[in-house]
Amino acid sequence: MVEKKKTKAASTKAGNAQARVRRDPERTRARILEAARIEFARRGLGGARIDQITARADSNKRMIYYYFGNKEALFLAALESAYADIREAEQSLKLIDLAPAEGMRRLVQFTWEYYLAHPEFITLLNSENLHRARHLRKSNQIRALHSPLVAMLERLLARGQRAGVFRRGVDPVQLYISIAALGYFYLSNNHTLSTIFGQDLMRPQALRQRLAHMTALVLGYLSK
Repeated sequence: MVEKKKTKAASTKAGNAQARVRRDPERTRARILEAARIEFARRGLGGARIDQITARADSNKRMIYYYFGNKEALFLAALESAYADIREAEQSLKLIDLAPAEGMRRLVQFTWEYYLAHPEFITLLNSENLHRARHLRKSNQIRALHSPLVAMLERLLARGQRAGVFRRGVDPVQLYISIAALGYFYLSNNHTLSTIFGQDLMRPQALRQRLAHMTALVLGYLSK
C-alpha cells in the first residue's frame, strides 16, 4: 500500500512537471539550467548528481534528457550560460560611451565585482579547466560570445590612443586576460594565500585594497 502511494506520488509529480513544460518550456529549461549551474559549481562535473538538479529545479530526469541530452551536454550548457551572462553584463556597461581611462577603470571594477557576486562562475571555470576545456571545445557559440568583448576593447584602446592617453601596441585579448587574471587568481586561491601571508584576504578592507591595486596596475600599464 505504501509502495503504491509512493508510485502514485512520483507519477503525479512527473505529470505536473510535464504540464509545466507544456505551459512554459523556456522557463522550465531555464530553471533546470540554473539548478545545474549551482550543482556543477558546488560539486564539479564528476560529483554533481542529476537527482539533485531535478529536485532543485522541481523537474524530473526526463525533462533534463529531453532538453539537454545527457549530463555532459548539460554541463556544457551551464558553462555557456555562465559565459553568456557575464558577456551580456559587460555589454550593458556601454564602456565605449565613456572616456577611455574611465571605461577601462570601470571594466576592472565590474570584473572584480562580478567575480565577488558570482563565485559559482569561478568554480565552474575551475572545473572545466580540470577537464582541459574538453566540453568548451564542443561549443558552437563560445567564440561568438567573446567577439563583442574583443571588439569593444579594440575600440576603447583605439580611442585612448587617438586621445593620447593610452600607449600603442596593446593587444586587447592579452589585456583582458590580465584583467581577469588579477581578480581570478586572488579569489580562487584566497584560502591558500590568506594562510601563507597570515591575513584574511576576503575582509572588506582587503577587497577594496585589491581593487585599487588592480586598477592602478591596468591604468599604469596603458598610460602613454
